[in-house]
Amino acid sequence: MYLIGDIGNSEVKIIILNKNFKKLKKFKFKTSSISENYLKKKLSFLIHKKIINKALFCSVVPKVMKVLKKFIKKNLLITCGELKNFNLSGFIKILVNKKQIGSDRIANAIAVNDKKGNFIIVDFGTATTFDVIKNNSYIGGVIAPGINLSLKNLIKSASLIPNISIKKESKIIGKNTIASVRSGFYWGYTGLINNIIKLIKKQTNADFKIIFTGGLANFFKNSFSFKINVDKELTLKGVLKVLKGNLL
Repeated sequence: MYLIGDIGNSEVKIIILNKNFKKLKKFKFKTSSISENYLKKKLSFLIHKKIINKALFCSVVPKVMKVLKKFIKKNLLITCGELKNFNLSGFIKILVNKKQIGSDRIANAIAVNDKKGNFIIVDFGTATTFDVIKNNSYIGGVIAPGINLSLKNLIKSASLIPNISIKKESKIIGKNTIASVRSGFYWGYTGLINNIIKLIKKQTNADFKIIFTGGLANFFKNSFSFKINVDKELTLKGVLKVLKGNLL
């Protein structure tokens, strides 16, 4: 059996796979909750059974990755790999400094790279990222402020703005504070996403398939004139592909 995962700034996702790489169980934890004792409590059945043969994660939080590696080595008696430490040349050609790209962004690119066409992947996470795959090569991307993080910071900093969530507003002009904030975030980020994709196409002189992933992917998918595919499991699919490639 195998263990794969994605350590993000907000969440840690872990999947247990059987010997045929079929998903058996999925866990989702808050990144801030992760400690060795917390993992012992939540994954105790893995410790007792010692059934995991290989583990591979992508991570953008080195401190948490270190805790996870220690837990896996001590309790599951195997070494946990980190995606960026592998030779990835057999999965995708990376035309930028690999050390400067988030492990999750590389995993996303690897996940789509065996499909036909060029891709722009928009990942709605703590940051809103745009990653560009052209001619089977990762050529770079864009990092914009995360939507929920920006909203939380605004609420924290502005005394008269209540604790609200993002919501679609049909009209741009809000009639009160809540409607105005929601309008600003919905239409503001819709414009940001639309314009960045437009500028990427202009700079590269190429057509792209657009894939949304991350927490707000479904929220925004019907907000544009171009076709969008949503894949909420994209990052873990990339991790799985690298795991398979190093086993088979």
